Amino acid sequence: MTDSDDALLPLDAVRPAVVPSKGAPVPAPSDPVARVAVDNPLPHLDRPFDYLVPATMHESARPGVRVRVRFAGKLVDGFVLERAERSEHAGPLTALERVVSPERVLTPEIAGLARAVADRYAGTFADVLRLAVPPRHAKAEAEVPAVPGEREGRAAEPSAAEPTAGEPTTGEPTTGEPTTGEPATGESSTAASGAGPWDSYPAGASFLKALTEGRAPRAVWQALPGARGWAPEVAEAVRATLDGGRGAVVVVPDGRDVALADAALARALEPGAHVALTADLGPAERYRRWLRLLRGQARAVVGTRAAMFAPVADLGLAVIWDDGDDLHAERLAPYPHAREVLALRAYRSGAAMLVGGYTRTAEATQLVSTRWARPIVASRQTVRSLAPRVRPAGEDAELAKDQAARAARLPSLAWRALRQGLEEGPVLVQVPRRGYLPAVACQRCRAPARCALPPTRLAPSPAGPAGPAGPAGEQQEAGMLAVAGEEPLCHGPLALRAGHAAPYCRWCGRVDPGWRCPHCGGARLRAVIVGARRTAEELGRAFPSTPVRTSGRDGVLATVPAARALVVATPGAEPVAEDGYAAAVLLDAWSLLGRADLRASEEALRRWMNAAALLRPAAELVVLADAGLPAVQALLRWDPITHAERELADRAELGFPPAVRMATLTGVSSAVRQMLDEVRLPADAQVLGPVPIDEAGQERAMIRVPRPGGAVLAAALKGASGVRAARKAPDVVRVSVDPLDLI
Repeated sequence: MTDSDDALLPLDAVRPAVVPSKGAPVPAPSDPVARVAVDNPLPHLDRPFDYLVPATMHESARPGVRVRVRFAGKLVDGFVLERAERSEHAGPLTALERVVSPERVLTPEIAGLARAVADRYAGTFADVLRLAVPPRHAKAEAEVPAVPGEREGRAAEPSAAEPTAGEPTTGEPTTGEPTTGEPATGESSTAASGAGPWDSYPAGASFLKALTEGRAPRAVWQALPGARGWAPEVAEAVRATLDGGRGAVVVVPDGRDVALADAALARALEPGAHVALTADLGPAERYRRWLRLLRGQARAVVGTRAAMFAPVADLGLAVIWDDGDDLHAERLAPYPHAREVLALRAYRSGAAMLVGGYTRTAEATQLVSTRWARPIVASRQTVRSLAPRVRPAGEDAELAKDQAARAARLPSLAWRALRQGLEEGPVLVQVPRRGYLPAVACQRCRAPARCALPPTRLAPSPAGPAGPAGPAGEQQEAGMLAVAGEEPLCHGPLALRAGHAAPYCRWCGRVDPGWRCPHCGGARLRAVIVGARRTAEELGRAFPSTPVRTSGRDGVLATVPAARALVVATPGAEPVAEDGYAAAVLLDAWSLLGRADLRASEEALRRWMNAAALLRPAAELVVLADAGLPAVQALLRWDPITHAERELADRAELGFPPAVRMATLTGVSSAVRQMLDEVRLPADAQVLGPVPIDEAGQERAMIRVPRPGGAVLAAALKGASGVRAARKAPDVVRVSVDPLDLI
């Protein structure tokens, strides 16, 4: 080509090749843009950011891996969501600093679920990922080898067609028809002998058939009482799901339940088919088991609420046991509930769901009433044959024999039940309060005993002790009952750790051996609330030849032998007895029913029935409560479904969850009121409050909307939080959607 020909070519054709500046990264040959979810909790920055993928990281920076990036001048963690050919950002892109590990820990399903959970609870994607993906443990990651066929995929944000609000559909689940087909594989299967645990439920066979065929039935299951427990049914459901070629997630409240389900799964499944995840495993072992799920080496998992995000491949069944337990509610932002997360996950992935318990919550009843799920219950004849005989201590016939039965802590009916039960085996005594005497009062005037010692430390005041902002003025303003010019006092409630111990303050922790009542000068104390240890001491004196075992905060027993024994336990810590308990007494029912809580009646019934389910069939159960109360009537008839339906109807009439969606704003008064003024609420939203919730100036406002408006409310609150974060508001307002503690 001649020089004259060069003039006919475009300018770019004769321009020399562009050489990157010295030190500039060379982009990857394909898909040089990485969309990264940065670990940043600020709501106004809750979106992916584009970064340049250097050619040296082309093979390792795959979707789902952990990376380190520079964000706002700092090195922070992040996850690669996807790779793209180009970016919408007009300027140059910052390059990835490094790939932390080639392990693809964020799967596409969990990434989409995390985005949906964040939108459901007005939270951020980064906050949900902290709950979903455990911290990396390099040694454990190197120990577990990847197997061939490790699942691949592109982690991406959910598309616009995917649901993100978490609202269950109202379609009817497919449950299939009863079948007598071949039993699932498993040498220890009870189904092979025709005596499977689901045979007691009319809809049990069709539920298992649907799971085996890979379909997605959704059910709310009321488990039968008895020493066999609930774990065998869950294990059979998981086995049927695995036989259908899909995985399973089982979420239970605590470690004891994990141990029960783990043992049942070990009997029903092949070795290595499942893993158990609990917090007490330690970071290395927990991460090692989590990696087995991620790499497809195990297809089922049982664990506490963190297991709701377990990366099970091809999820076919999500199970939650005892969904009314408050341990299922996450304590970290955005405060999701395991039941809602699993329902959302089952809906998104087309999986089955099983909500089980001895009782039924209003939320589970809502799923049944909308036909999102179907009930699985046994016949009344079967229930009566397995349920204990419940007797309230306040019934008329018993009051005629013992006039003091209504006021006595252990009336004669309870003593008789314990004495007769001890002749046949262990007996259970449930005490709602732990400790010895957690609340005491003056024996003479009955005034509550409070700490008369000064606070352990006072904050210094610029104006001095005598000024208006001094300690006396501050304590008086905070409601500490201090008098101007006098030393402020702690005024915390006193308690006793033992029978001959001096009273101590539950607030400041100091012992006050010289306490005297400020009202009458009395120095002797009486019990207001009796704890589990004091109850065990009293029962030990009443039955001197019987061993007394305690299970509670200081130590939880998993099981007790079938030998004669008195077992004193707090709610939720009742150990399982071999062959069941011969009798049980539920003490201090007023402390559960009298709580200022929206769920007081539902929670009392749940705790009672969980304890009663451990008894032998027709064993005697004495509850110290008025027989006319709805919760006691439900326990007498062993009919929690009717109680839950009435509870749901009452909440719908009063406008409380789950009939509506409700959010709370908690913070200092000025911040809460400012956010209420700025947030763009839906037209049908109702604002209640704000009202003071403590003596430190904290206030709380409640906002409720109809259920269809829940997603709009969450988006509005997240937007308002983003505005406050963008202008760096000094006071934080905590946003919680559908919290458990409304009242």
